[in-house]
Amino acid sequence: MNREGLQNAVAVAALTPPGRGAVATVAVWGSGATDTVAALFSPASGRTLADARIGQIVFGRWAGHSGEELVVCRRADEEIEIHCHGGQAAVAAIVASMVERGCRTLSWADWVRRQTADRFTVEAVEALAKVTTLRCAAVLVDQHSGVLRNELEDCLGLLEAAGDESQVAAARRLEAMAKRGNVGRHLIEPFRVVIAGKPNVGKSSLINALAGYQRSIVFDQPGTTRDVVSVRTAIDGWPVELSDTAGLRATTDCLEAAGVELSLGRMQAADQVLLVFDASQRWTQADDELAAQWPAALVVYNKADLAAPDRSRPGLYTSATTGTGVEALLRKLAVLLVPVPPPPGAAVPFLPRHDETLQAVLRALAENDGPGAAKLLRTALKM
Repeated sequence: MNREGLQNAVAVAALTPPGRGAVATVAVWGSGATDTVAALFSPASGRTLADARIGQIVFGRWAGHSGEELVVCRRADEEIEIHCHGGQAAVAAIVASMVERGCRTLSWADWVRRQTADRFTVEAVEALAKVTTLRCAAVLVDQHSGVLRNELEDCLGLLEAAGDESQVAAARRLEAMAKRGNVGRHLIEPFRVVIAGKPNVGKSSLINALAGYQRSIVFDQPGTTRDVVSVRTAIDGWPVELSDTAGLRATTDCLEAAGVELSLGRMQAADQVLLVFDASQRWTQADDELAAQWPAALVVYNKADLAAPDRSRPGLYTSATTGTGVEALLRKLAVLLVPVPPPPGAAVPFLPRHDETLQAVLRALAENDGPGAAKLLRTALKM
């Protein structure tokens, strides 16, 4: 719905996410919003809602004296907030009664878009609603405050200024932002970490140890895991999806073979692979070949409690049973996933369109097309 449509109709939006809570907020705005709410709201003072000052909190009941107790506040001439009990039933009843009077329901995201014309701010608010860790939320709060937009505007100013030095300075700052794109993309979508290896090396036990609770079935029979089992967690404040995969081996079992094929596909698409070996077993040529196939994988020797570690081979030694080495593995994973965490106040591109803009601008600069780079930035900032 466009801005003009919002101004010419009464709209209602539930601003509080679904779930149990003490208080929920419903917003109503548009021409006739005060009259519409007043027809359903009875102030305890006996005065009319139209008599309330802007910003004044009014206590009363909804839909007559037998209705829900709540408070109403006129935020502007035709913009009202209703604060009711936080249960979903109370919110649904209020919204339904507004709809019965001809109001249009809109999402909270539509309400946010109405509050600001700045697309970067709206995108940051929408991302904040999906974030799962405080560390990621802190990064997005910075972007919501205008850090990303301001940095792009500064770079545009440098590109529009005359001189090679300004263009070089802009390129340096744009490259710094682009390097943070991998972190930005994973503020909402988790990093994908796949735990792989031959059967019965303790992959399922290890994923349980990393997650902090039992998610995968643990059994000492090789080939137990025939599908990909995933669990979402956080490592050093970054969201991570850990995937336990079928054991990698040649097999004539059709079901197990399908599981191995699925495992290989997940490994290829992963942000990081943990290649797990059994520390209590003799190293073989097949192990050499498997490690060579995945040179970027982090090698982990599990079951280190069952044998003295052979420190001649690179990798981390763990015991999912005793917990030995698990914290060190988590620390190593955090560094591999986010080698350089963005400092507070840094501009971080957090959507694909941000990355695409930065890459396009940097390509233009690489071709010494400063005016073209400036045009691309200008267009992105006006969207």
